[in-house]
Amino acid sequence: MKKIGCLMTVFTLVLMYICGCANNERLKKVDLHQPFSGEAAIHQSWQGDYLLDLLHRLPEDQRQQSVGFIGDAETFKAVWKAFEPAEAVPDIDFKTNLVLFARNTQFYNRIRIGKVNVTNGVAEVLAMETMSAMPIEDKVAMSMVVVGRQGITAIQSNDKIIQINKTK
Repeated sequence: MKKIGCLMTVFTLVLMYICGCANNERLKKVDLHQPFSGEAAIHQSWQGDYLLDLLHRLPEDQRQQSVGFIGDAETFKAVWKAFEPAEAVPDIDFKTNLVLFARNTQFYNRIRIGKVNVTNGVAEVLAMETMSAMPIEDKVAMSMVVVGRQGITAIQSNDKIIQINKTK
């Protein structure tokens, strides 16, 4: 009888452990949909020039902004063809990723995104820029990075917060 009692106790403990793990997995899935806070990993990055005549290829509500995002393949393809016309368009899964960009708006300075901090779902792009007084004439310098979409709900662009729409 003692063996059966011990087996039942072990079985009950194992069952409780398994049920506890299942609940934790369910909670993790719920947490993934919550706004993220922390540093977003940069998966890919590019720097280069972007012609002013082609700013209309950027998302309409972000053409005057120094920082913004591209959330779909069609827009990214159009922007990429202006940014690196001789290069093949990188394959990006926009269901799980976003492309963030930073560009000049006052003077022509080389720019590079070095870090993306996220606070309660709002991404802040930290970029380094050379300092010059060269006027913007026909092109701006631009930097683009790929980050995970999960947990990012908006982008901070100067004093404006740009909401991110769901995937198309």
